Formats: sequence, C-alpha cells, structure tokens
Amino acid sequence: MNNWKNHVLLAALISGSALAMGGAMAPAAAQIGGIVHDPRNYAQNILTAARTLEQINNQIAMLQNQATSLMNEARNLQALPVSMLQDLQGQVDRTRQLLGEAQRVAFDVGQIQQAFDSRYKGGAIAAPHAVMVANAEARWNDSVGAFQDAMKVQAGIVTNMGATRQQVGILVGASQSATGALQAAQAGNQLLALQTQQLTDLAAVMAAQGRAQMLEAARRAAAEAEGRERFRRFRKAD
Repeated sequence: MNNWKNHVLLAALISGSALAMGGAMAPAAAQIGGIVHDPRNYAQNILTAARTLEQINNQIAMLQNQATSLMNEARNLQALPVSMLQDLQGQVDRTRQLLGEAQRVAFDVGQIQQAFDSRYKGGAIAAPHAVMVANAEARWNDSVGAFQDAMKVQAGIVTNMGATRQQVGILVGASQSATGALQAAQAGNQLLALQTQQLTDLAAVMAAQGRAQMLEAARRAAAEAEGRERFRRFRKAD
C-alpha cells in the first residue's frame, strides 16, 4: 500500500511539473476520442487520492494501537492460575488444632487460674498429706503434658516446612511468569500470606515452649513451698 501511495504521489508531482512547465505550450484541456482530458483536474484528483490514502493509513495505525492497548489490558486482568490459599489455611488450622489439644492446663486464662489455685499455691500447699501428694503428682503431669504438647507442635511445624518450601517455589515461579499486573499482585499477596503462616507457626512454637517452661518453673516453686511446709510440720510434730 505504501508503494502504491508513493507511485501516486510521484505521478502527481510529474503531472504538476509538466503542467507548470508546459502551460503556455499546450492547451489547458484536450479532447481525445470525444473525451475531454483536463491535466489540472487529473493532478488534483491524484493529490486528493494520495491524501485520502494517508488518512486511511493513519486510521489503520490508530486502530492497531487501540487493539494492542486492549490486549495489554486483558493481560493485566488475567487472574493467577495458581492458588495456595487453601493449603495455607489448612496448615494454620492444623497448628491451631495442635494448640487446642493442650493437655491438662490449656491455653485459657480461666483454666490456668483454676489450676494454679487448686494445685500450685495457697491451700494446695498447706493441704493434708494425701492431698499434697495428689497435687504434686498433678503438677508433675502438668509439666510432662506441657512438654509433650510443645514437642507435638514442633513436629507439626517441621511437617509444614516441607510443604512451605514447595509452595514458595510454585509462587515464585508464578510471579516470574506473570503476564499482567493482576497476576503479579496475586502472587505477591500469596507470598505474604505464606510468610504470615510461617510467623503463626513460629508464634505457636514459642507459646508451647513458653507454656512448658512456665509450668515446670511453677512446679519447682510449688515443690519448694511444699517442702518447707513438710519441714514445718515435721518440726511441729517434734
């Protein structure tokens, strides 16, 4: 099309030049076979056709640019084909389940207060001998159960680490191959969700370990207080 346009413009220039140079030598119009040929009108028609062709080419280029823009917008609106959110939610739920299975003294303020009042301080330390023995055994069971809970939570977190490593690889690959802004944003959001899940696991481990350590410290403190009470009773019996 561009070549044809160039030929049209060249013909128009040649005709215009010939008309300018030979205007005095040739008539403005010639009659050939009954048809009147006007060189001026012929040149003007060629120029008009050339301008029309140029406008058409501009319109085609504009339509091509609009089509390219629409294609880019369509790519930006495409959703990410990979989703790890359900798997991440499942890992968080498993960690919460492990914390919810805490033995004896659970992660509940009311239960903790009740357990300490009945087994770790006050009347529990100054109770009769049989009650003191039962409380000492209960405190030992609390400590053992807390350490077991902490180990279970740790094992669950280690299990999650394998799945987390695989999920990170999938999401990073999806992010690098994202074809639009929406896919890149969704991949980034899922990576943030994965990081949040890892922080949740870390907080769960710290909570379980802290619970076990605090219960053991409370058991030792209660045992010391109980020992002093036993010694007091022994001296009083003398």
